Amino acid sequence: MTPIQAQSLPAILKGKDLLAQAKTGSGKTAAFGIGLLHKLDAQNYQTQSLILCPTRELADQVSKEIRRLARAIPNTKILTLCGGNPMAPQLASLEHHPHIVTGTPGRILKHLEKGSLKLDGLKTLVLDEADRMLDMGFHEDIMRIIDMMPRQRQTLLFSATYPDEIKDISHAIQNDPVDIRVETLHDDKIIKQVFYEIQKGERTKTLISLLQHYRPESSVVFCNRKQQCQELADALWQQGFHVLALHGDLEQKERDQVLVQFANKSSSILVATDVAARGLDIKDLQAVFNFEISPDPEIYIHRIGRTGRAGNEGLAISLFMASEQRKVKMIEEFQNSPVRIEKTSSLKPRENFKLSPPMVTLCINGGRKDKVRAGDILGALTANTKLPGKQIGKIDISDKLAYVAVERPIAKQALKILSEGKIKGRKFKVRKLR
Repeated sequence: MTPIQAQSLPAILKGKDLLAQAKTGSGKTAAFGIGLLHKLDAQNYQTQSLILCPTRELADQVSKEIRRLARAIPNTKILTLCGGNPMAPQLASLEHHPHIVTGTPGRILKHLEKGSLKLDGLKTLVLDEADRMLDMGFHEDIMRIIDMMPRQRQTLLFSATYPDEIKDISHAIQNDPVDIRVETLHDDKIIKQVFYEIQKGERTKTLISLLQHYRPESSVVFCNRKQQCQELADALWQQGFHVLALHGDLEQKERDQVLVQFANKSSSILVATDVAARGLDIKDLQAVFNFEISPDPEIYIHRIGRTGRAGNEGLAISLFMASEQRKVKMIEEFQNSPVRIEKTSSLKPRENFKLSPPMVTLCINGGRKDKVRAGDILGALTANTKLPGKQIGKIDISDKLAYVAVERPIAKQALKILSEGKIKGRKFKVRKLR
């Protein structure tokens, strides 16, 4: 077990309220997921647990993890309710009450007010990444949601940071919570942190040199603003890098596709804002780049915590100008240790080096609602063809679409097989994502 699981699970299983501070990637989803499933009554078709998350991406990720944990419990219904998705399919799904609901506060409140979601039988409320929800202005929505649920319940509050607002909301909604803090700083032996001082107007040029010098197979580049995010992604694309942008201006379908492509190694670089990347769970992320340093040192800690997971070593690179020295000083004080500053002249970029992702994503116009399963797609690609299964990567299935990653050399062949053949006896439109 991870430290947060070892410290929080005994209290969760005893039915106690919990106020826990734990960094991203600490394993908290499994901790509260096991707690919810332990007390779940699968024969009782009422909503027994509600998990509130700040973003759609985190809500989706939490739902996936709880579905994985619930595989051994037959007929468990887990539903995700987020804004940005049409109401009609959600209303249809709510006609048969789900056991566990995960969602964002705005959409959950809308369903409660319509009467489509009922919380009379609620046993457990989870506020995941509560600090981010408060930052995003969800305090009022959260309190209105809580007014519509039973007073007798277990409330689990997880937060990466511990501002006064968290103490206030805990005091208002929890009953004598067990208080757990897990170390939030990162071990320098696991995540190598390097800072580079740059001159004005040199950010993009320096980032390209860094990518050519370190050559990470997969990396996330953090920007402070969404406009900057898209501009940088476009500039890197023009330089021949396979890069995708993730920010608040994207439609939900576009955001889903970006996350699928990056997670299945069909793109090498993801340029993202902090809000968009909250809840991002990518295995084997080799590097994080701070294109600009955040004014909040705790956000810096969150950003670099995306790399160096599950026992792997990680790399965290940050760019700053002389005028941003104060931000660097705040990080040093927060970590209680000096940072390592290198000169850009020490870089040895390999000219014309391009990071080419190993996989390509094919998008199939059919999903869970069409009864399409991962095994059906794998069978269509490998049965009676010369494609070996080992060249087929991650398969992701949503309600109406399915995505399959295939190795780049066989992408054309795989596209032809799926376009001309059938999946589960039916023809579906298939296209390659860029």
